[in-house]
Amino acid sequence: MFRSALVRWLSRFVPSPLTVGWPERLRSCLGALFGIAFTGTMMHLLLGPAAHIPLLVAPMGASAVLLFAVPASPLAQPWSIIGGNLIAATAGVACASWIATPILAAALAVALAVGAMFALRCVHPPSGAVALTAVLGGPEIHALGYHFVATPIALQSALLLCAALVYHAVTGHRYPHAAPQASSPGPATTATTAGTVRPHDGFTRADLEAVLKQRGELLDIDPGDLEALLRDVQLQAYARTFSELTCADIMSRTLVSVSATTRATTAWELLQQRHIKALPVTDEKQHVIGIVTRADLINAHIPGAASEQPPSMRRGFQRWFKRRAATAPQIGTLMTVVVQTVDSTTPIVELVPVFANYGHHHIPVLDADKRLAGMITQADLIAGLYRQRAAQQQRIA
Repeated sequence: MFRSALVRWLSRFVPSPLTVGWPERLRSCLGALFGIAFTGTMMHLLLGPAAHIPLLVAPMGASAVLLFAVPASPLAQPWSIIGGNLIAATAGVACASWIATPILAAALAVALAVGAMFALRCVHPPSGAVALTAVLGGPEIHALGYHFVATPIALQSALLLCAALVYHAVTGHRYPHAAPQASSPGPATTATTAGTVRPHDGFTRADLEAVLKQRGELLDIDPGDLEALLRDVQLQAYARTFSELTCADIMSRTLVSVSATTRATTAWELLQQRHIKALPVTDEKQHVIGIVTRADLINAHIPGAASEQPPSMRRGFQRWFKRRAATAPQIGTLMTVVVQTVDSTTPIVELVPVFANYGHHHIPVLDADKRLAGMITQADLIAGLYRQRAAQQQRIA
């Protein structure tokens, strides 16, 4: 019994599998490389090679891990690194000045830093190392006194943060992190994939915050991210019950498409005649190369699209539209070339997160040869889910 209990206890040390893909891991490594190199180089340029101030302090390596490897963490946000490091540096210098015993000074510095970071909502784990550095960094660090707070800590923290802001922007990563907005229609309701709203289903943000408060511990995830994650899991679990219908079963087979050389005025007339909001753009082999929407044509001031504009704008463009109708631009200059498509054999459950999370309203469906086979709208998906749910209920009855 003791042996089995020991094995169970030791099994808790086994790390959970990572869900981070290799591209993201590589992006994180390159970000840390860039961040530390940039910080050290700028310190060298600003202070010169003969400076008695460290060009890099060890805690910046730990900060780089957070800023580049887990940028969504609340511990890695701008206020966390700047506020946490400044507080810890101040506490460390103060304790080193007041207390002669290094171990006691170091312990108190870290404790004060943690308490202050909690109070000011800027918890940043590497800041604990900043406090220790201020106490145990040696004569050169002690000689700096409170200048240690500004240089090197504040300066290096700012440089590393600037590097993170630039790197994440260039690589298309969201930073500073903002939790995605919940897709539910209100704080006390949950929207189901069948298009109905049932207040008794799911959970609210208030429920989530109440449970987090009951746990009484800091979780390394933004509450908004946790809410979005739980709602996606809830949506996936609900959608898992729909596994029979495919895109081919619910798509519209009445195809209306245009080519890249089609005039925009012709495309607008098709949208009006068919009462649709988007047209797939295909090549001569019926391969989808783009998509054009009503909004694309209206924003481009296409002749005829003025009917969608307010009356005051419509009158102003009317004469110009008549003169320009024959020379309207081609669709190839207005279409969106990055198009979300699905295969005809794709189960409709896989469309739920696409429509729910990415703002798509219409998705082209491709056949086995990657040619346009149909179109699916949000209404088609809702109708398909309702149809399949009704069929399931009939079989149960």
